[in-house]
Amino acid sequence: MSRQVFLYDPPERFVAGTVGLPGRRTFFLQASAAGRVTSVALEKTQVAALAERMDELLDDVVRLSGGNASVPAVAPTEIADSAPLDSPVEEEFRVGTMALAWDGDEQCMIVEAQALVELDGDEDEDLEAAEEQLLQDDENGPPMLRVRLSGAQARAFAKRALEVVNAGRPPCPLCSLPLDPEGHVCPRQNGYRRDA
Repeated sequence: MSRQVFLYDPPERFVAGTVGLPGRRTFFLQASAAGRVTSVALEKTQVAALAERMDELLDDVVRLSGGNASVPAVAPTEIADSAPLDSPVEEEFRVGTMALAWDGDEQCMIVEAQALVELDGDEDEDLEAAEEQLLQDDENGPPMLRVRLSGAQARAFAKRALEVVNAGRPPCPLCSLPLDPEGHVCPRQNGYRRDA
């Protein structure tokens, strides 16, 4: 079976968002254009890492170009997107690996999110060989979402993604662990329940 690639070049919309209540949220990347929508699930830490790395890469592009790149220093407010994910949210796949690149010729960022792949094998060497072959095999690889963004779109995506990550449960003032609405067992209070 040939690889399924969900390509958005460029998307009308590319955002990170969640479904569910804080503490039980499922995180998604969602791209849409021309009436089609692709949603892929991933971990909160993956969203945070993608947004932080995207901002770092954009900062590097600006620095290395001497300020001549088509990348704004901050996210433009006129393209900010605070709308919820498009419904219904139907998961195409769960993200395993992600990649970022800057295309200097086209002046755009390329974001790739590849499906999580379960590798069978007993030996570490077998797993490494299978993993390497999987990354080399473009035609028969796992499903992938590929999005090409302008510098402004990438800045807006990163800003929203970090806001989504930080919009979860508030931290406990004593131990910094997330507080559930019903409180939590705080290690700094010797296991006594701390109410929210």
